[in-house]
Amino acid sequence: MARMTTMPENHVETAHSSKSNAYDLIAEGYTAENETSLIHAYYARPAMLELAGDVTGRRILDAGCGSGPLFAELRDRGALVTGIDASTGMLEQARRRLGADADLRVADLAGPLPFPDDAFDDVIASLVLHYLEDWGPTLAELRRVLRPGGRLLISVHHPFGITLFQHMAGEKFTYFETRSRTDEWTKGGQTVQMRFWDRPLHAMTEAFTAAGFRISVISEPPFVPEARELFPEELREITGTRFLSFLFFVLEAN
Repeated sequence: MARMTTMPENHVETAHSSKSNAYDLIAEGYTAENETSLIHAYYARPAMLELAGDVTGRRILDAGCGSGPLFAELRDRGALVTGIDASTGMLEQARRRLGADADLRVADLAGPLPFPDDAFDDVIASLVLHYLEDWGPTLAELRRVLRPGGRLLISVHHPFGITLFQHMAGEKFTYFETRSRTDEWTKGGQTVQMRFWDRPLHAMTEAFTAAGFRISVISEPPFVPEARELFPEELREITGTRFLSFLFFVLEAN
């Protein structure tokens, strides 16, 4: 959990309005790293696709699509996918991956979405909500663009994992607070400060139900079996097939 007291020359500090600028700087490096990383390629993306199940013919909004790896997988499985992201740099990477005909749009999840009511059968928000201090307006918008009975699939930083790492670093116990955290990332030679908002599990579930969702699944999924052989050092101290990294939800729109 790095904290910087001085800023490197190419430093960018992020919040709602400037996070996209940081991703613009690291878009190429971030995309390249996540193609084959343990956390993304062998854990987060397979877990989300498993939760999504059969998506043939379903209208899906990939909210915070980044460079489009989930978009590509969902489209290959027969879904009709639209992708949005606040970072034009990440959307450029997505366009290279997905082609000129992919439905990709610049949109910020902290504001109104450019879609009519009931436009989608599913929304996937993979690793994006933890950038937002207030989930209420965003969840309301995601509920609005979902048809009744539609699904919202979410992954966020695991709140217990964050607290454990902070405890190990000798930091004050703040689990029950909604609090800001800043991490330093270096990707492709660019260093940025990424700001996250951590919150306890009860704050997440209360926000979901207040926005009109019913919690269908809470998941702490395993990494894929081949990861053990591919990442022996990273997984050396993990005896099973799970570790504290992200927490996954499947919500149904009431």
